[in-house]
Amino acid sequence: MHCPFCQHEDTRVIDSRVSEDGSSIRRRRECSECGGRFSTSETAELKLPMLVKGDGRREAFDVGKLRRSMERALHKRPVPEEQLEAAVRAVVQQARTTGERELASRRLGDFVMAQMRKLDHVGYVRFASVYRRFEDVADFREEIEMLERDLPDGEEQLPLLVGEVLPFDKSTARERKR
Repeated sequence: MHCPFCQHEDTRVIDSRVSEDGSSIRRRRECSECGGRFSTSETAELKLPMLVKGDGRREAFDVGKLRRSMERALHKRPVPEEQLEAAVRAVVQQARTTGERELASRRLGDFVMAQMRKLDHVGYVRFASVYRRFEDVADFREEIEMLERDLPDGEEQLPLLVGEVLPFDKSTARERKR
């Protein structure tokens, strides 16, 4: 690697460290000519599949766009940033492991829906309303009823207030709808 200070071609690695998440390596280097020290970062370069939109257009996979759409659905919800980042990484990993060069945007949306459902039920319904193009209140009602029906008994909802834990009760939810 060329020295960024004197452009000499010979630099040597004096220290290597793996990042906390194991996705990159940070290397300290020293130039044999000028003695300058600098750091480099090494990451695996894995190509994500192209997304094929419903109208046939092809678009590059954009992790930033994915993160923003999930953040928008989780706006003002008590979901820690670390959990959101883990969900984004899980969706990206699922897209990579398909092994396909192209991925239907609908399939990517299904990956996101599964992660949103695990993160926060309100965020899930918000995301679903855009992803499935809800047109009226009945669409929201159907999605919420399906979510309630599929919840295992005793599963807890995320709290509305910090420190509060509310057990999910299907009978109470039905009463609230009336």
